[in-house]
Amino acid sequence: MNPLEESGRGSRCIDPCVVVIFGATGDLTGRRLAPALYNLGREGLLPPNFALVGFARREKSDTQFRDELKKDISTYSRVKPLDIPFWNNFQEQIFYHRSNFDDDAGYIALAGKLKAIDGRYATRGNRIFYLSVQPKYFPMIIEKLDQFGLIYSPSDTRWSRVIIEKPFGHDASSAAKLQSDIRKHLDETQTYRIDHYLGKETVQNLLVFRFANSIFESLWNYRHVDHVQITVAEDIGIAGRGHFFEEEGLLRDVVQNHMMQLLSLVAMEPPVSLSAGAIRDEKVKVLQSLRPLQESDFEHHVIRGQYVPGFIDGKPALGYTQEKDVSPTSKMETYVAMRLFIDNWRWAGVPFYLRAGKRLPKRVTEIAVVFKDAPGVLFQKNGQKNDPNVLAIRIQPDEGISMKINCKVPGPSSPIQPVKMDFRYGSYFGQSPPEAYERLIWDCILGDSTLFARSDEVAKSWEFFTPLLQFWERQGEIKLVSYVAGSWGPLAADAMLAQEQKAWRMP
Repeated sequence: MNPLEESGRGSRCIDPCVVVIFGATGDLTGRRLAPALYNLGREGLLPPNFALVGFARREKSDTQFRDELKKDISTYSRVKPLDIPFWNNFQEQIFYHRSNFDDDAGYIALAGKLKAIDGRYATRGNRIFYLSVQPKYFPMIIEKLDQFGLIYSPSDTRWSRVIIEKPFGHDASSAAKLQSDIRKHLDETQTYRIDHYLGKETVQNLLVFRFANSIFESLWNYRHVDHVQITVAEDIGIAGRGHFFEEEGLLRDVVQNHMMQLLSLVAMEPPVSLSAGAIRDEKVKVLQSLRPLQESDFEHHVIRGQYVPGFIDGKPALGYTQEKDVSPTSKMETYVAMRLFIDNWRWAGVPFYLRAGKRLPKRVTEIAVVFKDAPGVLFQKNGQKNDPNVLAIRIQPDEGISMKINCKVPGPSSPIQPVKMDFRYGSYFGQSPPEAYERLIWDCILGDSTLFARSDEVAKSWEFFTPLLQFWERQGEIKLVSYVAGSWGPLAADAMLAQEQKAWRMP
């Protein structure tokens, strides 16, 4: 069943299974995956016949691994304090397996351990393998899993699924090769390319918001929309990921995946059904309709920036080249802003402005749909226009939706002032929404791939951005502009919109 269907979370049939996390001693497991599984278990959303196995290279016992996860869950879980009675039962289903990723003996031993767990917990041989490792290990691990019988044929009564973390490739050619390597061992129905943005409650609500409310769907086109802005801002720097960021940069890390997913959901046509295939078909059509970037766009409508020392919340912040594991002469981007067009009937001529950056004033992800001005016959003095109506969809934090409209201020002078109609998930429903990884892991257990990227989605996104990446490689430091940490990015990004009589929205 699809996560957008009306039925509740607890109404789905959940098969028994074992989740195996490769790279289980890494930061992602402690901060995201373990708390997600703990909260799913607390809410009764994991199958009763369930087990978790951590696969990593460090030497440790089951007890040590459980104690580490307990500490991580106590720190990072959205629900506090730790539910001790539940944890005492849950930890008995957690195990640790030490092995190098390339060690045949380790996979043979893993197969034996999983068979024993099947016998003890009646998990029926169903497996999820979560690859929380560097991308270079993806093909090798999947090959080993297949070699030692841990991946089944799609026709088998048992099932095996593999969750792959981003980045999926480095450019179009590397993504195609990675997909080719994986396809030798995995069917597409067994491959779950995770993008945690798609697990966020507001992102899931996008389609409901658009297609279940005729008042908005009728306005969702070039006749009424002036432009769309998508912002992914982080107030932190690279958070100790210097080696990773020096290889990837912001465009690969954020724009090519997160922002393209948001763009496709905002711009897609109504699917013929709520099936995973129908929804992903429409997302791919958006990516196919993107107007290819030309060199003139690289020069004038793509801004590439890097932060220099400044202040965040009144505290000094390092520049990018001063960060740990970053070259002092690095030319890697930490900010990208660009203008895109979708050449189809619905969005003909409507610019989409994207911006993403590190060390901006605050952490926020937002989609802003800016509507065209009302005819200038009434309520305008001295030719001065009123503020445009803006529909803002807040993805994180404080998930919600707001609408800016113009209203008369009480009193005889009748000035017009923009006001905001605000809806917030937490305050309205009385609880914070589930974390993204909870939603996505649960969907994978259910075999629902709606909120995971399909291979052709990934390929089309890389096809669009690879020419830009190649241009940057040829240009080197040319067109890399600086911005002060704690600001909203380079002045060139403001100028890009100003020359079209527009401005970035301040979220």
